[in-house]
Amino acid sequence: MKLDEQDSPLGGAQSVDRALALLSLIGQHSAAGITLSALVTETGLNKATVRRLVLALMRARLVEQSDITRAYHLGEEAYLLGLLAQDRHGLLSQTIDSLQRLARATGDAAFLSVRRGRYSVCLHREEGTYPIRTYALMPGGHHPLGVGAGSLAMLAALPEAEAEAVMASNHAELLGNYPRLPPETLRAHLAQTRASGVALNPGLIFEDSWGLGVALRGQKGQLVGAVSLAAIESRMKEPRRSELAQKLQAEARLIETRLATAPTVSRQAGRPLEGNTP
Repeated sequence: MKLDEQDSPLGGAQSVDRALALLSLIGQHSAAGITLSALVTETGLNKATVRRLVLALMRARLVEQSDITRAYHLGEEAYLLGLLAQDRHGLLSQTIDSLQRLARATGDAAFLSVRRGRYSVCLHREEGTYPIRTYALMPGGHHPLGVGAGSLAMLAALPEAEAEAVMASNHAELLGNYPRLPPETLRAHLAQTRASGVALNPGLIFEDSWGLGVALRGQKGQLVGAVSLAAIESRMKEPRRSELAQKLQAEARLIETRLATAPTVSRQAGRPLEGNTP
C-alpha cells in the first residue's frame, strides 16, 4: 500500500488520508503488531512522516504501542468505534445463528470472513465440539484473497477481471509465503469453485488443515463475505465432505435471506477499502 510522498495543495486533508491508511494497515496486522520500519516499507513514506502520523493516532487512542515489542496495535478507541458501528454494519449479527448451528451440527469450526482490499479477514470463529482442532484461522487473521476456503470463495465470486487483478497484486506474496499455492494451482481451484459453488482448501496452507467455503451475496448480488468450515483432513473425506458442503450452502442461503432485509449490511460489508484495491 504505497502512499504518495509528494506534498499536495490538499495539505491537511492529505495528512488525514495518510493517517487513515496507516490505521488500516496497523489494523491488518493488529494481532501480531507491526513495527515502524515495516510501516515505512509498506507505505513508502519516510520514517519521520510515519512516526508523526502514528503519534497522532496514538494521541487519539486509535493506536497503541507494545512496551515489550515496540510494535503497533489497534487501540482502545478503535475497539469502541467498532462497537458503535456494529448496528449499522453488523454482518456478524446476521450470521451468528448460522455459524453456531454449523458448529453444533458438524462439530467443526465455523467462520465468517470478509474482503478488505486484496485480503480476506476473519471476523469470527465458532468452535465445534470435536476435540482435535485446526487453528489455521483465528479472528483478525488475514490472508491474500484465494488463500483458505472462505477467502477462495470470495475471490471466485468476483468478476473475472477483478479476480485476475487481485491475484496479480498478490503475486509476490503468494510466491513468497504460500509455496503450495502457485498461480496455476490457485487458478485451477478458482475454476473448480466457480463450477461447484463451494471452495475447497485441501491442506494447501497447513497440511492437515482442510476447509470448505461459500461466498455470501447481498440483495443485488454483490459480494459481502463468506462462511466456511475447517477440520483435520480425516473429517473432510467423502462422503462427509459433500454433506458438509450441503449444510454450508443451506446456511449461506439463510444468511442471504436475512441480508435481503438489512440493506445497509448487504451494501457495505464486502466493499474493498480505498487504496488497497488493485
